[in-house]
Amino acid sequence: MRAALDRGDVPRVLLLVPDPHARFAAVELSGRFVTEEVLTGGYGICTYVFAWDVEREALPLGADSPLARYVDGYGDLRMRPDLATITALPDGVCGIVCDVEWPDGEPARAAPRRVLTEQLTALESLGYVPSAGLEHEVVFRDADGPLSAHGVDYAVGGTERMRPILRDLRVALERSGLGVESARAECHPGQYEIVLRHRDALAACDDALLQQLIVRSVAAEHGVSAAYLAAPEPGQGCSCHVHLSLSSLAGEPASGHGTALSPVMASFLAGVLRDAAALAPVWAPTWNSYVRLRTAPFSPRELRWGVDDRTASVRVAGRDSSLRLEFRFAGADAQPHLVVAALLAAGRAGVEEALPLPPAGEVLGALPGAPWEALSGLDRVAKLLGDEVAAQQEALLRAELAAGCSAVTDWQRRRGALRA
Repeated sequence: MRAALDRGDVPRVLLLVPDPHARFAAVELSGRFVTEEVLTGGYGICTYVFAWDVEREALPLGADSPLARYVDGYGDLRMRPDLATITALPDGVCGIVCDVEWPDGEPARAAPRRVLTEQLTALESLGYVPSAGLEHEVVFRDADGPLSAHGVDYAVGGTERMRPILRDLRVALERSGLGVESARAECHPGQYEIVLRHRDALAACDDALLQQLIVRSVAAEHGVSAAYLAAPEPGQGCSCHVHLSLSSLAGEPASGHGTALSPVMASFLAGVLRDAAALAPVWAPTWNSYVRLRTAPFSPRELRWGVDDRTASVRVAGRDSSLRLEFRFAGADAQPHLVVAALLAAGRAGVEEALPLPPAGEVLGALPGAPWEALSGLDRVAKLLGDEVAAQQEALLRAELAAGCSAVTDWQRRRGALRA
């Protein structure tokens, strides 16, 4: 793809910027224009993409908000394509994920990709490099409902209605070069999981969103929606599980031996467990996120860890060179760059303070059970991820609460009828 771009053989390029809602903001350009001007000079995108709600309306921000300049005048930021992310997308389009900066070159610190990059740099200063594997579950639905009438965990039979989509998805994902490790039916109706291989943490987050873009595009061609909703139905959950390991700068594994965590990995885990509740706006950004957090045991609110225990919010998985932590906090609606950045920030704080790891199985608290409860930890979010990110997450969560309190739903109508 890079050679074709250099030759001028790519007719269309999609510049992609991860926004706070786990989706891309995008601009389509001609390939020739990109090679002649954009690779050296960048290209503009409106500032408010990091300060808009899910409906793409600017968030209501006070003049003293650290985020105010993103909606003051609606000027341009500058996209800088990262050529390491070149990906073949459906319809012959070449996708390139971009970093974003202000016109004077200052990084846009509310950009999720920048938030993650800063945490990677900070962790590297301690001598460690993370790698990550992200697992997202998706639900395929058409006008008649989910494409399986029942749960199909690990099943072959019962997935027949999904097969035309899955067949085209295999082709599209193979062409993309994203590197699929596994694919399987999941435990709820219409639910499926396609897992990419463990990789560099920044690439893992970029590629997770690129995969979702491809999945949605292929599903739409079949008249099907691909939903990354945290709770498709009451009692059901779709997650963003993050498998994370550490290496030294020289590339030596630093997570531990056998199933025993190294001292640095133990302190990393202790730091995450300490701050997990405060970071709830990152793991659970929507009303629907908190429905998922009531679907225990596999979406546990309790903060505890265990070895190969999927009912724990953190599972120690693998052994020796594959030893890793599986963080099970986030729903499929969470922004992956912010999720991994939050894990790295909290874990790094634990390493810097040499926090002792509590015993396996000990309950250390719980994630908030409602979105308004998640607002209480924003001071800690600011400490770990910066003032702009904390202001962004507060504004997004308050906008979500306001929208929910302004809606009239079938649930409200049913309960109103019961009062008659």
